[in-house]
Amino acid sequence: MFVRIVKMSFDPKHIPTFLENFESQKENIRKFEGCKFLELYRDKTNTNIFFTYSYWEHPDNLENYRNSPLFKGIWAQTKPFFNGKPEAWSVDKLVTLN
Repeated sequence: MFVRIVKMSFDPKHIPTFLENFESQKENIRKFEGCKFLELYRDKTNTNIFFTYSYWEHPDNLENYRNSPLFKGIWAQTKPFFNGKPEAWSVDKLVTLN
């Protein structure tokens, strides 16, 4: 399993629409084959910056999602709202403490 972290910066006027879109699609993303966890975070200081954290069983699952009509539709809706280039990382989780 690995973690995908995506940082997105939005034009403030588009944030409500982004949040509505995320709310309407979050269950579809989470239910995509291989996705085991999904969260959305908002920066406390720079409130136009958001992060998604998702856990994936295998890199192929993420690639299948990224090539799916679901992702392409979500990305087409989201991309025009950015005010900066999104950044993404795929990382291996090494330690979890609860």
